[in-house]
Amino acid sequence: MAESDLAWETRDRDVAYSCPGFDVVHEDVVLPDGIETDFDYLHEEPAVVVLPFTPDGEVVVIEEWRQAVDRVNRGLPAGGSEEDDADLDATARRELTEETGYVADDVEFLGAYEPANGIADTVHHYYVATGCTPNGEQDLDFDESIRVDTTDLATLRSAALSGGKSDARTALAVLRYEAERERKR
Repeated sequence: MAESDLAWETRDRDVAYSCPGFDVVHEDVVLPDGIETDFDYLHEEPAVVVLPFTPDGEVVVIEEWRQAVDRVNRGLPAGGSEEDDADLDATARRELTEETGYVADDVEFLGAYEPANGIADTVHHYYVATGCTPNGEQDLDFDESIRVDTTDLATLRSAALSGGKSDARTALAVLRYEAERERKR
């Protein structure tokens, strides 16, 4: 079966709801079997997730309230691209500094993933930042409450592998980073 045999035809598209950070898009579609229906999904601009290492190998993490799950989340700095960003490398550097006050000597692209492509068109671009030092100024968005900390990679790996409620972006970044390191050995 060819991919085109599974494709939906979009007949109409509009933004049903818009707020800072994302839109909800409504589409009228025709399924491969001819059934006409509608589909709603979340639209976001490209985002970055940064796995930042200090010169001594610690990982910079943030603790942030997440209203949707009603708890504090311990994870990595992340955020969406903005018009002023020259490219996603610049976005990664900006988000790291804005959320943590840390500045990276270097950022390296790790991979891009669609975290929930059944309900969103979101793409997260993962970066490893090295040589991170607290030489910048934290500049939080109006709706961010963030506490900055450092931890070791083994602790993050344990959290990712525990199967508990952990931040999926952080788990993917850590496991992808370790898989890449293993591949290069």
